[in-house]
Amino acid sequence: MKGPLFYAKILLFGEYGIIKDSKGLAIPYNSFKGALKMDNNDSQTAIASNKKLKEYFNYLSLINSKIVSFDLDKLKNDIDNGLYFDSTIPQGYGVGSSGALVASIYHQYANDKITVLENLTKDKLVKLKTIFAEMESFFHGKSSGLDPLNSYLSIPILINSKNNLEATGIPMQKDGKGAVFLLDSNQTGETEPMVNLFMNKMKNEGFRKMISEDFAKVTDACIDDFLHGNVKSLFGNVKQLSKVVLNHFKPMIPQPFHKVWQQGIETNAYYLKLCGSGGGGYILGFTEDFEKTKNILKEYKLELVYRF
Repeated sequence: MKGPLFYAKILLFGEYGIIKDSKGLAIPYNSFKGALKMDNNDSQTAIASNKKLKEYFNYLSLINSKIVSFDLDKLKNDIDNGLYFDSTIPQGYGVGSSGALVASIYHQYANDKITVLENLTKDKLVKLKTIFAEMESFFHGKSSGLDPLNSYLSIPILINSKNNLEATGIPMQKDGKGAVFLLDSNQTGETEPMVNLFMNKMKNEGFRKMISEDFAKVTDACIDDFLHGNVKSLFGNVKQLSKVVLNHFKPMIPQPFHKVWQQGIETNAYYLKLCGSGGGGYILGFTEDFEKTKNILKEYKLELVYRF
C-alpha cells in the first residue's frame, strides 16, 4: 500500500489569534510531504513511526464513534503489518507534520468520510476541522484542527472565526523581487508548552486587550492585503505585526533570533513573524528584495515560499 501524498502547511497569518477566534490564513506548502506506506521498511525512522502509530491507535480507539468512526480492525491489521508514515515534513518546525499524518489516517481509515470532491460547504469545513482537532489533540494536547484540514484539502483556507471557514484563492505568484520565505532556526519547537504559555498570558487583562485590539486588527489587515494583492500596504502591516510579536511574544521567539528580528524592523530589509506556535522550527519572513535578504541572512538557511 502506498497512500496518497499529504502536504505540509504554512499558517501565513493568525498564529495564536485563531485560538481566540480571530482571522487566519493557511496555505499548503508542497515542498514537504508524507504518505502512509507498508513496504517492509526496517529503517529506524519507519520503526519509530510504526511504534507511534500503535500509540495513536489506542487514542483513536478511545475517541472512536464520538464525532468520527474508523475501520479499527483494518488500521490495527495494517499497523501490525508494519504501517508507517513516510514523511519529509520536519517535526517541531511549525509546518504541520502531525497534521499531514492525521489527514492521511482520516483519508485511509475513517468511515463515511467527507471527501475533497464534495461541495465543501462551511458546515462541512467546520465539521472536518472539529474531527481533525479531536484527532490531532493526541499530538499537541490541544489542536485547532487547522493543520490536518489544510493538508487534507490541499487548498488555501481562510479562517474568519472558529465556526466560519472558507476555501479561498490567493493571488498568482509573480516573478518579482519580493518574497515570503522560511528561516530555519536550527532547533525544534514543541507546540504544547508554547500554547500553554499563551493561555497563561491570556489570564492577564492587558495581554488580552493587546490581542483583541493590536494583534487581531493588524493580522486581519495583513490577510486582507495579501488576498487582494495590496503588496505595498501588506509590507506596512507586516512590519507592524512583526513589532507586536517581538514586543509581546518574545518567549516564543528563539533567543538567538531576537536581534535578527529587531534588525529586520530597523532596516526594513525584511520582517519576521512566527510560523506556527514558535519556540523553534521555522520563522516566517517577508521581504521586498529576496536576493538582498539572502545576502544579509547568508549564515542562515532560507526557503522560498511565495514570490511577489
